[in-house]
Amino acid sequence: MGEGGVLNSGVSAVPPLELQQQGKRKSNTYSMVSAILASTVSILLGYDTGVMSGAAIFIKEDLKISDPQIEILVGIINICSLLGSAFAGRISDWIGRRYTIVFASVIFFAGAIFMGLAPNFGWLLVGRIVAGIGVGFALMIAPVYTAEIAPATARGFLTSFPEVFINSGVLLGYVSNIAFAGLPANLSWRLMLGVGGIPSLLLAFGILVMPESPRWLVLQGQLGKARQVLIKTCDSKEEAELRLAEIKTAVGISKNIVDDVVTVPKHNNGEGVWKELLRPTPSVRRVLIISVSLFFFAQASGIDALVLYSPRIFQQAGIKKKSDMLGATVAVGICKTMFVLVATFLVDRIGRRPLLLTSVGGVIVCLLGLASALMVVDHSEKPPMWAIVLCVAMTLLFVASFSIGFGPIPWVYGSEILPVRLRAQGVSIGVAANRLMSGLLGMTFLSLYKALTIEGTFFMFAGITAGAWMFFYASLPETRGKTLEEMEGLFSTSMFKWKKSMKKDNDVAENQN
Repeated sequence: MGEGGVLNSGVSAVPPLELQQQGKRKSNTYSMVSAILASTVSILLGYDTGVMSGAAIFIKEDLKISDPQIEILVGIINICSLLGSAFAGRISDWIGRRYTIVFASVIFFAGAIFMGLAPNFGWLLVGRIVAGIGVGFALMIAPVYTAEIAPATARGFLTSFPEVFINSGVLLGYVSNIAFAGLPANLSWRLMLGVGGIPSLLLAFGILVMPESPRWLVLQGQLGKARQVLIKTCDSKEEAELRLAEIKTAVGISKNIVDDVVTVPKHNNGEGVWKELLRPTPSVRRVLIISVSLFFFAQASGIDALVLYSPRIFQQAGIKKKSDMLGATVAVGICKTMFVLVATFLVDRIGRRPLLLTSVGGVIVCLLGLASALMVVDHSEKPPMWAIVLCVAMTLLFVASFSIGFGPIPWVYGSEILPVRLRAQGVSIGVAANRLMSGLLGMTFLSLYKALTIEGTFFMFAGITAGAWMFFYASLPETRGKTLEEMEGLFSTSMFKWKKSMKKDNDVAENQN
């Protein structure tokens, strides 16, 4: 039964989506503040990604290193984040979601200090490795915590926040490039990388005022504490009791148990989870494939290659002045951040599926336009101004299209569709796929475009993204308005059944309007 039917006995037949449209639920400031605080940990990855695009120019000049070494420095943080995300799931089940966020912040702070003080390539690489582990923790835990703390009516909006802060971090990194670019080369890049440790330290203390995830508390048998958190984060006390009952059922605790502290079945206390993930039931297998595919294809579209190497791409497009390249890069960051903010307001209004398909379609068109414009520039002795302008325009439209759906929805969808007992480790698998793809692109993009040409590389990204659109169209049901505990039932049905169910829900919504 949907949550709307339980909370409003006089209209029990009205689905949750219609209650949202009628505005019968109040906004929850407490859950929003908690989600914002948790999501700020994602700013660490964004800042590092953005700042390296410009810092790489000065690092190469100061340390006299080669392009392959630059590729290693750029990509290694994402490869090493695999270690962080791999361990983060188990550690978050052990120490809790909240303290895992603190742990991520402390690790990244240590990495930032190493990078800012690095005397040579070797020590800088060590700093990148340490920071990468912290990034892996942050990327896994932010969407998990936010999905578990948010009420169903605002989960899409709140779970989009990690992507908002990633993009905000990218923009801050770009601004840092411009702010320190006028300093001597041996000082500029150190400040660019080192100041990234300041927000991580502040965040480590700020997180301590947040509540623990109610679903993690239930997994530990702390039902009394979980109830207190749910009362604060849900839209009503009745909804809090309903959510608690559903979570208890999901982890194998009888609904009739009312004690504040209980013993949780051993297999639901974090043990045996990897065995269930590696030998999944059909519904869990379907969820894992979809979740991992979303995270993988988001990076396979080439977005991080563009963000990490945007000055190089603009240079290939015919922009030669360093200040102009960095200025155009800042425009990319502003565009990316603005449109991901738009996505946060749309994801719960029009749904995950239509927003994702529209976004991916726009990415394909923009990649084709960018590749075509780069081809004109690459084959011209003097690049025509219209082609240069088209390159910049297609780049901005690419990041806008990506940010409005393809960027945030993997974090929303990938964290909400997994069963509570598998969520932390399941999301860590998706994040690992995302970071692996990002790292591979970061470490090979310069070599790739030299082998395939710059336009050939973006034509390749367009082909991969077209394949992703077809997969998403065939495989992803709509999850808007569903509670986290209802997801397993949604994915236990066949593709044809969920499509028929989705059509029925849409018809009901139209009749209500």
